[in-house]
Amino acid sequence: MANHPNLDLIHKFFEAYATNNLPAIEQILSPAIRWHIPGNHPLSGVKNGIAEVMAYFSHLGKAAFQASPIVIGVNDHFVIDCHQNWSSLEGDHNLNAMSCLLWKIDGGKIVEVYNFPEDQHKVDAFFQAVYGD
Repeated sequence: MANHPNLDLIHKFFEAYATNNLPAIEQILSPAIRWHIPGNHPLSGVKNGIAEVMAYFSHLGKAAFQASPIVIGVNDHFVIDCHQNWSSLEGDHNLNAMSCLLWKIDGGKIVEVYNFPEDQHKVDAFFQAVYGD
């Protein structure tokens, strides 16, 4: 069975993210992208537009933050994925947890993303330790 085009798009995103291919990520995102980061930490909030989303990804680089998909579901408008997140910083400030993302797709572009962490308190503590309050 052939992959759904929305699955292909998300796989391209993760491939570009894993290799820090920022131009490829920009091509995948809608200019009007909205990326929702829950929590109470310096990186939380809604990122509006490609520039804000790319700045968010740039900030994640400081945390040596990585993600790898575990399971993905799809329909014609959405993809949901659960993935493992981890960081590889020196010392005790590291994260190893699961998150789920709900991706809204329109016109072959990612238009909105909602992040649902396994443990919001753990994520908040990690980002507060790495980026300060």
